[in-house]
Amino acid sequence: MQDELLYNQPTDYSWVIYAIAGVLVVVVLIVLGIVIWKLKRWLTRPEMFGMTREEMKKRWDNVRQTGKMNVMGAKLAIIEADTLLDSGLKSMLMPGETLGERLKVACYKYPNLKRVWWAHKLRNQLAHDSSAQISQREANQALDEFERALKILNVL
Repeated sequence: MQDELLYNQPTDYSWVIYAIAGVLVVVVLIVLGIVIWKLKRWLTRPEMFGMTREEMKKRWDNVRQTGKMNVMGAKLAIIEADTLLDSGLKSMLMPGETLGERLKVACYKYPNLKRVWWAHKLRNQLAHDSSAQISQREANQALDEFERALKILNVL
């Protein structure tokens, strides 16, 4: 009789199956979300004309090396970084005669580019005023802004 009771008692482990299924669904959704995010980022990379991403990366590495030299190297690096940003915008066929004009247009599509304006203005100051002085810290901040802008544009 006791054996009969032990074997005939229903065991309800269905909650375990539901818990495992729930965890699997969450994991699948997370993986799917990551895949969609990566695919979207890859598909929204702008088409570049006249320059490959590898060339852009190589030029950027040279800018960073120049920026580490000394204050004169930092000034030169800022000017070159500005030129590189302009090249990136031109390669994306961004309209405008100057970098400033192209940057204004690009800020509509990429609002976070507004942060690079101060670095561009610093470049203009360095290019037009030979007595302009900057610190290494300022130079590094400007280069960081240029790098961030190039990454926002997905050209770096």
